[in-house]
Amino acid sequence: MPEDELTALLTLNRIEGLGCIGAKLLYERFGSAQEIFRSRDHLKELIPGVSRKLIEALEDSGYSSSVREELDFIEKHGIRCITPSDSDYPVRLRDCHDAPLLLFMLGNANLNAAKIVSIVGTRKATDYGRRMCSTFVEELYRICPDVVVVSGLALGIDIEAHKASLSAGCCTWAVLAHGLDQIYPPSHRNIAKSILDRGALITEFTGQTQPFKANFVKRNRIIAGLADAVVVVESRAKGGSLITAEIAESYNRDCFAFPGSVGDPCSVGCNELIRENRAALITSATDFVNAMGWSCDSDNTPLQKTLPFALTDDEQRVFERIGLKAHGVHINTIIVDCNIPYTKLMTVLFSLEMKGLIKTSPGALYKLS
Repeated sequence: MPEDELTALLTLNRIEGLGCIGAKLLYERFGSAQEIFRSRDHLKELIPGVSRKLIEALEDSGYSSSVREELDFIEKHGIRCITPSDSDYPVRLRDCHDAPLLLFMLGNANLNAAKIVSIVGTRKATDYGRRMCSTFVEELYRICPDVVVVSGLALGIDIEAHKASLSAGCCTWAVLAHGLDQIYPPSHRNIAKSILDRGALITEFTGQTQPFKANFVKRNRIIAGLADAVVVVESRAKGGSLITAEIAESYNRDCFAFPGSVGDPCSVGCNELIRENRAALITSATDFVNAMGWSCDSDNTPLQKTLPFALTDDEQRVFERIGLKAHGVHINTIIVDCNIPYTKLMTVLFSLEMKGLIKTSPGALYKLS
């Protein structure tokens, strides 16, 4: 059996056919990766219908060599390994049904920063798309200096978002579709190094994992899950940015898109997202900030309200957090600051609303009544 929790998680990650959803379900059922391995002889009784193949995989010690190599690689390069039981695991991502059990990170990042936006788009960006992306990031940073910009270090809009962030002095994170032993594409190596000075490189993949096509789709869910919102700058009729927008919608994230010229193949995807009401139309960072309720803190005077009855501990925490901002608080901010899972938070918010203490506003904002 693996000797510690990290070794157990690395071993669990190597079991073919388990997948991130299955691994997360097992982890939540047993509370730790080590406990999964301790209970392998009783899995059939504990989880009816569990496959014999999975039990045999948990009994197999053939992963030990590759796990030892990975542990050596992690130690040698100073890689941070973040698990759901760690306080610095991203709260926004933890609630996602397919959240990874392990994140590997180089650099410095508060994965629970107050304001996080993911920017995605086509790899074949036009001059219009690059200009809109850089202008958006520069303006956003001027309005919200504490914002974090997340993207995928790919060609086109992704790399433009990172470059604009670095130029403006904005924190940026790159989510990779491979291990931290390489950079893809190689031409972005210098940008990746610069990102380490102001942000982080993040992945769920172990060393020697190649940038296969399927890994980019898996990577997209982390880009969506880390953030409060996803902004699609430019997109063709099909592509990874539309997949990210779809995942963001499934995670109850806000999605925004810049409109493009009718008939421009690089804007078909954005225009369709807007037309189908799957993304809100924005033309500037100001539009985005207003929709998200990210106004400057100096404009907000905490509201005071006398309560006619007692609240539960969770209700009290949420009520007090909402009361700190007169203009309202975004739901993802409440999740992060109060550390309450999304499903539980929705129950708390509904209760407060039924008691007449809070009200909802467009853009998933909550204010005191």
